[in-house]
Amino acid sequence: MTDLPENRLLAGFWIALAAALVAYHLALVFSGLVPNLVSRPLHMAFILPFALVFDARSRARWLTGLVIAAVGIAAALWVALNSSALGDQYGFIESNFQLGVAITLLLVVLETARRAIGWPLPLVAALALLYGLFGQHIPGEFGHAGTPIESFLGTLTIAEGGIWGQLTGVSVNVVAIFVIFGAVLNAGEAGQGFMNLASAAAGRLTGGAAKVSVLSSALFGSISGSASANVASTGAITLPAMTKLGYPRRLAAAVEAVASSGGQIMPPLMGAGAFVMVELTGVPYTGVMAAAALPALLYFVAVWVGIDAYARRFELRGIDAADRPSARAVVVTSMFFAVPFAVLLWGMFGAGFTPEYAAAMAILAAALLLLLNAEMTFRPRQIAERSANAVLNAARQVSMIASIILCASIVIGVLAITGLGVKITSLILAGSGGLLWPSLLLTALACLVLGMEVPTTAAYVICVSVAGPALIELGLAPLQAHLFVFWFALLSTITPPVCGAVFIAAGMIGERWLKVALTAMALGIGLYIIPLGMIANPALIALSETPGAALFAGLRVAAGLTLISLGLIGTRRPVYTIALCGAGLTIVFLGAPV
Repeated sequence: MTDLPENRLLAGFWIALAAALVAYHLALVFSGLVPNLVSRPLHMAFILPFALVFDARSRARWLTGLVIAAVGIAAALWVALNSSALGDQYGFIESNFQLGVAITLLLVVLETARRAIGWPLPLVAALALLYGLFGQHIPGEFGHAGTPIESFLGTLTIAEGGIWGQLTGVSVNVVAIFVIFGAVLNAGEAGQGFMNLASAAAGRLTGGAAKVSVLSSALFGSISGSASANVASTGAITLPAMTKLGYPRRLAAAVEAVASSGGQIMPPLMGAGAFVMVELTGVPYTGVMAAAALPALLYFVAVWVGIDAYARRFELRGIDAADRPSARAVVVTSMFFAVPFAVLLWGMFGAGFTPEYAAAMAILAAALLLLLNAEMTFRPRQIAERSANAVLNAARQVSMIASIILCASIVIGVLAITGLGVKITSLILAGSGGLLWPSLLLTALACLVLGMEVPTTAAYVICVSVAGPALIELGLAPLQAHLFVFWFALLSTITPPVCGAVFIAAGMIGERWLKVALTAMALGIGLYIIPLGMIANPALIALSETPGAALFAGLRVAAGLTLISLGLIGTRRPVYTIALCGAGLTIVFLGAPV
């Protein structure tokens, strides 16, 4: 249950506000067109209390958060109430009052992101603002011609650019709906259903507890979209199960970290990245989902092979029959996620609804299932607790993602206004000598470094904004370039020195994080190879257009990944390791474009 204030009146206020946030985003789906300068500022107004006040752990932080939230809500509501008049200004500030509103909005967005995720992303956004304001004084090609402050700040705050731009539109219209869907599912029996199904499918196998972790994390991650949340939730069950069966602690933690990280590349949610990708590439959501599916499957295939190799080395056994769920428990609990997923898929592929409309229908189905539990009994107190948990977790998660996207939108807005993105693209092309693979390696390094400090979605948005055009100019299809960048933005979840999923898993099991990270990098080798494999084998992401060629490419990459995993984990002789890894890399990259 989400932590709530002990004061019942205050707790009721937060539950009511969270329910209003959920109702607002659902209403947007069913109500038709709402002007962007109305829906997006209202979105910000709803998320500020949860981002700034709800989780405040000290009185000072609570009071300052309350003040900042109040000021930010007032500014956002002013934009929404004056949207018609502001639309006629074309992003040009006409009074000192409007200038004050603009500055207030930018400062509130920066501080909200800082409190939500720390300094790095707000610092990048602040530097971008300084560049936009004073970049005309920078000599050479990296300066810009200068933009009047009324136009610069106005474009970022009172027009459909900057903080009210494309990315915020994705957060409002699509990401919020799928996050609510995940929160409602997780409030009921769906999480236990994932665990039961995974245990029934893989528990009896060699290394069964680790394979249960892989399957359950893949299923749970497909709706949570967060590696850290995935580790904390499924890890609470799988880590004790693995240690009980004698798994080395570093291996148990690595399995959970690697499997949980895969949730961010597994459709449908993909850590909100899929929906941002839709907006930036113009590819329909179903197209992005189809393109992402086969690479995500290959990632888990590589993890599975690695677990098999470790299982043979450490003689790891499966889960005892007495500890596996009964067939009835599997069937009953699986229905709690199968029914909403069936509604979602039918809505998108059968009825042809938009993804957000289909997800809204699936939310209603999942909400009805909150009325029952695994024993198929009706308990009013339990229903009330689960409903409160669903709306509160939805509000918190929507607010977290929104705070990131609003801040990242400042960076994207400045890049567009000043032309800095084009200049960085030219720098990448010049630094790589106009060659594709050096450009890919430079981009991958940038994604890794940026991903160490900011969440995956923000790292992806910023990297693809500056490196994406260069990769496309060198011959990659837009979706190919975006998927490449998104995968490498995820590297920091298991790659030192900053590896969030590893830190959490290691802390939960009491193991040194560096030992866990090294094991996780070997198990998660697919995270490093598959993005490059997408470039070497373009058919890999063309499952919906050329399924035969995609499946053939998938089998080839799977064979290569199997050899690489066996080389890194299955043998302890350097000669065999080099031979197997070399053969695997040759298979994956055979015939790659130069």
